[in-house]
Amino acid sequence: MHFHELINKRYSVRAYKPDPVEDDKLTRVLNAARLAPTAANRQPIQFVVVHTAGRERELKRIYSKDWFTTAPIVICACSLPAQAWVRVDGRNYYEVDIAIALDHLILAATDLGLGTCWIAAFDASAAQEVLGLPEGVIPMLFTPLGYPADQPKEKKRKALADLIRYEHW
Repeated sequence: MHFHELINKRYSVRAYKPDPVEDDKLTRVLNAARLAPTAANRQPIQFVVVHTAGRERELKRIYSKDWFTTAPIVICACSLPAQAWVRVDGRNYYEVDIAIALDHLILAATDLGLGTCWIAAFDASAAQEVLGLPEGVIPMLFTPLGYPADQPKEKKRKALADLIRYEHW
C-alpha cells in the first residue's frame, strides 16, 4: 500500500471482530513503534500488551466503552519522562516521543488490515493499578488492536489552507 493511501485508509475503529491477532502481525506493529524516531534516540517508551479475554471487567475500569474490550488486544503506550531528552529550556519531549511511536504502531496496524483507536480519555489511576505500572512510568495512550467490524465514516478535517502558513504567522 502506498503511504498516502495508508494515511487515508486509517480511521478510529470502534467495533472489533473477535478474531485473534496473529503473533507475527503483533510483532510487526510493535516493531514499527520501536523504529519510530525519538528525541536524541532516547526511546523513553514502553508498551504494555494486554490480551483482553478474561480481563474485560478490569480493563473497563480504565476505559468504560464496551467496544474497548471487544478487540482481542489492548495496548498501553507508556512514557518514562526521566529517560527522555530535555531541551535546554527545560521542555521534556516524552509526550512527543510517545505520540510518534504510537502513530507508527497505528499506521503499521492499518497496513496489515488491523484496526486501532487512539484513546487519551482514560482513567490514568486505574491504568496504573490494573497494569501494575511502577513509579515514573506514565500511561499516556491506549489503543485496541484487532480486525475491524465496522466501516470508516467520512473524515472531517480542516482545509489545508486553514492549517498552513508560509514564511511567517
